[in-house]
Formats: sequence, structure tokens, C-alpha cells
Amino acid sequence: MNRLSILSIATVAITSVAANTASAKASKTAPGLREPAAERYVEAVQLYPYAEGALYRLFTVPGQVSDIMLEPGETIVSLAAGDTARWVVGDTTSGSGTSKRAHILIKPLTPGLSTNLIAATDRRVYRVQLVSRSKNPMIAVRWSYPHSDFITTVSPRDARAADAPVSRGVDVASLHFGYRISGDKPDWRPLRAFDDGRQSWIEFPPSIATSEAPPLFLIDDEGEAALVNYRMTGHFYVVDRIFSVAELRLGGKKQAIVRITRLAPGKRKGR
Repeated sequence: MNRLSILSIATVAITSVAANTASAKASKTAPGLREPAAERYVEAVQLYPYAEGALYRLFTVPGQVSDIMLEPGETIVSLAAGDTARWVVGDTTSGSGTSKRAHILIKPLTPGLSTNLIAATDRRVYRVQLVSRSKNPMIAVRWSYPHSDFITTVSPRDARAADAPVSRGVDVASLHFGYRISGDKPDWRPLRAFDDGRQSWIEFPPSIATSEAPPLFLIDDEGEAALVNYRMTGHFYVVDRIFSVAELRLGGKKQAIVRITRLAPGKRKGR
């Protein structure tokens, strides 16, 4: 092999490594990328808040299947993966009737892989970044849905209310989701907060139904806290007013405190 050929091969190799490095960096900073978080696990299932256009990360491991769980009653229309040679992608269902749920099953052939998955259903589109590694897989993921959960979620403590919505007469288009949630990260840390200009709602992980619920305090301009009236419906707190700052507090000496701050329209949430 002559020197020119060796240099050509070396140039291609360097270019390939640089491209892969750039691609890896881009994947870490992809716009709209949602990462898994410890406080959003419900047992072995990572609960992502659904947002139109967002990209969700799913970590997998060779030899194990990861389960992407869709909303009950949702039907898969089309399913496409970028790399079908090194990833096994299938689908199945569980349950029946109104509780029938579609599942997308993912298994990589080797660690160190990355591709994307797009699942279109009769309700929405899911965009998932698939990453394989050698250990610590995400066993399952599913989503909470701010609109449909808000309208239809009911308390598991009262089966007779199975057809009752969380709130009635709410204009979904008027909902304001600009809230920052900060502070400690207990298991009950809220997923989001929102309001319609009259009432406020705080959404918790579904596990709140089987754990101790924290009381809600409103914080005034002087920093003083006052307990406020609210009611719990499903995994939502419903407050019949708008607040600027509130705190959820639970515990004794090592009290967990989570602050909820209402932001002006257009302001970034942060954490």
C-alpha cells in the first residue's frame, strides 16, 4: 500500500471519529431533549411529562427488553426506527376494552449504539432517542398528559367517581403552564403546575395516592407562609385561586420543601 493510500485511510478515520464525536455532543444537547430523572420513577417505570415536539431519552442494555408504554386506548398508526439492523423493535398490547394499552418493545444488539424512534398514534407523535449501554437499563417508560390527565384523572380512592373529571368547564386553550418547581426532590415532588386564570392545579406522580401527601402553603411578599385550602382529586391538588409562590412541606427535623413559582408568560422555567 502506498503512502497516499495510507494518508487517505488515516484522513477518513480521523474524519469519521470527529463526526462521531460531534454527533455524540449534538445528541447530548439536542433541542427539546428530555432526560430521565430519579424523582419521576414510579416503581420501575420512568414517567415523562408529555410535550408536543419533545425528544425523550431511553437507555437500554443488550439482552434486555425496554417497554415504551402508551396511553390506555391509544392505537399505533406507524412505527419507524433509524437503525433496524442493530435494534429489535416490536409492539404488543396488554389489557382489554378501555384499559387496553399498546407497548413498544425495544432491544439493542450491542452497547454503544444510538438511534431514534418515531411512533405515530391516533392521538399524538412520540419521538424517542434510543441509547444502548452495558448496564443500568430503563425497564419501562410512560407519559403523563397535561390535558387528558387533567380532564379525566380520578381518585383511585373512590371508584364510584370513575367517570368524573378533575374539573369541569375549563378552557384548555387558556391554561398557563409557566411554573418553576424547585427545591428538594422527594418521591412526591410535583410533575407540573398550571392555572386557567381562576384556579390552580398541581400534578403529582401517581404514587401520591399511596403515600403521605404534603400540605400546601402560600408564601407572601414578606416570605411568610400560610396554609391554604385545597382539595385532592386523583393525583392533582386543586386550589381555587392563583398564587405567585407556594411551598409543599412534609417531615419533621429533616423537612422536605418544594417551591412552586408562577412565571410571567414567556419566561424560561429553569430548575
